[in-house]
Amino acid sequence: MHQGRHRSPHRPAPSRAVRVPGPGRSRRGRRFRVVVPLVLLAFLVSVLLVQGLTTRGFAGDQQPRAAGPAASVPRHIAGGGPVVDTTRGQVRSYRTPARTVVLTFDDGPDATWTPRVRAVLDRYRVPGTFFVTGQQAARHPGLVRDLVRSGHEIGVHTFSHPDLTAVSAGETDRELALTQLALAGAAGINSSVLRMPYSSTPGALDDRSWSVARRLGERGYLLAFIDRDTRDWERPGAGRIVDAALPQAPGQGAVLLLHDAGGDRSQTVKALDTLIPQLKAQGYRFTTVDDIVGAGALTHPVEGARLWQGKIFVAAVGVSATAVSVVTTLLLVVGSLILGRCLLLLVLAHHHAHRHRRRGPPGPGDNRPVTEPVSVVIPAFNEELCIATTLRSLSAGRHPVEIIVVDDGSTDATAGIAASLGIAGLTVIRQPNGGKPSALNTGIRAASCDLVVLMDADTVFDPWTVHHLIQPFADPRVGAVAGNAKVGNRGRLLGRWQHIEYVMGFNLDRRMYDLLYCLPTIPGAVGAFRAAALRSCGMMSADTLAEDTDVTMALHRAGWEVGYAPDARAWTEAPGSLRELWRQRYRWSYGTIQAAWKHRRALIEPGHAGHFGRVGLPLLAVFQIITPLLAPLIDILTLYGLVFRHPLGTMAAWTAVLVVQLLCAGYAFRLDGERLRPLWALPLQQVVYRQLMYLVLIQACLTAVKGYRLPWQRLRRTGEVMLPPQPSSPER
Repeated sequence: MHQGRHRSPHRPAPSRAVRVPGPGRSRRGRRFRVVVPLVLLAFLVSVLLVQGLTTRGFAGDQQPRAAGPAASVPRHIAGGGPVVDTTRGQVRSYRTPARTVVLTFDDGPDATWTPRVRAVLDRYRVPGTFFVTGQQAARHPGLVRDLVRSGHEIGVHTFSHPDLTAVSAGETDRELALTQLALAGAAGINSSVLRMPYSSTPGALDDRSWSVARRLGERGYLLAFIDRDTRDWERPGAGRIVDAALPQAPGQGAVLLLHDAGGDRSQTVKALDTLIPQLKAQGYRFTTVDDIVGAGALTHPVEGARLWQGKIFVAAVGVSATAVSVVTTLLLVVGSLILGRCLLLLVLAHHHAHRHRRRGPPGPGDNRPVTEPVSVVIPAFNEELCIATTLRSLSAGRHPVEIIVVDDGSTDATAGIAASLGIAGLTVIRQPNGGKPSALNTGIRAASCDLVVLMDADTVFDPWTVHHLIQPFADPRVGAVAGNAKVGNRGRLLGRWQHIEYVMGFNLDRRMYDLLYCLPTIPGAVGAFRAAALRSCGMMSADTLAEDTDVTMALHRAGWEVGYAPDARAWTEAPGSLRELWRQRYRWSYGTIQAAWKHRRALIEPGHAGHFGRVGLPLLAVFQIITPLLAPLIDILTLYGLVFRHPLGTMAAWTAVLVVQLLCAGYAFRLDGERLRPLWALPLQQVVYRQLMYLVLIQACLTAVKGYRLPWQRLRRTGEVMLPPQPSSPER
């Protein structure tokens, strides 16, 4: 079956047992497991909110909005200059003096284009007025500082570039307050000159925009409009930008609109290199908005609490940008891992199924069938609802078995029900409660056969399960075989979700691990062992909460090969409530981590043990621990994209991932001979059930970090698992 030689068995060094915490320490551990995820979630949500608010895209000024009625706009304003003052109850405008040009730049600062624009202005010793958005100022504080140091004027262009005529007064106030906070943190300044987004000349003012202008004046802002729009945002070519900027009449002054952000501004930079020398040659001077008004500096320094508030705000934006970059990188990693895992599973599962079909049912020769009797060991604790169904399914089997039920101190009628069934070859052993590993070891020692099947008391076998399960033992190198565990109570939604998980996850994974000779877990519901192999690795251990994973890894380290029999089907009872599911998966996850840590030395061991350590353990760590831990980023960033980015693109990406999952699940169901109908629940599983599994794993990892030892947590049984109709032949 597997390649490689069987080396002399040895028992791996036992791991040191972890002390069970007292009540006080247990409460502290629970607080730790709750507080840490909440703190991490709060931090992540905070940085995403900050990043979303400070990077929300806008279309730029581009086309001004269409003007409406202008009955309330004073004539001297509509026909006046580009700078309007409505502060202190006055209403006046300022014209641009003759042979004077004010170069204004909107929408920045931009990491690429603002430094290039500033370099041209500084080379010609020309000042500019930069109307910055708070978003960009907070993201690029160094650029704002460089502009101020170079003597350029800073104006306000709101925080996120909304049309102020379409938002409430409260929203306008928030836009301006955040922008001033960003300027304070970036350069230690505030500015009282503002350009409304989507505005143009004073003649384009209408009643709505004039009402906003008056309200802004009441808040102390001087409004800067324009004389001419170069329309550089259309990228018409540097020559046309220059032509649009040149005065229409000799000596006519103008406030010019250009942009240093919002797209490719290479034509703007090139146009400035032509426009400035040309205007200087015509006798023009270059100035700023505050020089036109003659009111002194329109920017002033801030100090004290306001300065520190700004610094904290800008620092928060910087931290959020870094954090989101890290999160985005992790998202790419986890996305690649998920898609790579799906592809790997599909390819290897197809190969595994092809090999299984080619091999066919056991026949004469080297692949002779295994027909020797088998001991079946069933540990039981308070299983009176399930034990009769389980034992009857075994008694109806087509393979000779002895059945050993180990009653582990039950307080109900489990042992009496088992003994009363009158099943031939059944032995009931009663012992004080010692836990599942102890009960299993008791049954294994009592077994008279060389091959031992271990199963749970809530599981039912079909007539051919034992037969198929033991066939790989025709190879003397095989020490254990995993069966195909299925959810028997799949009638309700929670059961369907677990059914999908068992078929798509557990059993598809086992096909991959089987091909790679590194299967990490023999499921407790259905697994077979050589008694000699179990003895060689020290029997079942209570060192971890996942004794099935622990013993499987120990078998690999003892040199035994472990196989998978997909035709050996068993139906087990899955948890019927979220509380029970949480308890089960918490134990599984923590136990798996314990087992992987216990057997970490396999990474450096030779032979088959080393192969398992260097292939199986990394695969388990990547696909069963690291990837699920990072997978919540997909859902968190999906919400982030829906709110702050591109909703349609985000939904398309999420849907594409779901389609890949559906294809993978569909193929897994086909390999397992399952109907596809339950897959309608897969989208809901991705939205609800998957989140619960993430939380379980996070809690288990935090428990492992603190080093606590969880008590055994038994699930409540319902006894509703029944054997589905089965074919009468061993060939499937």
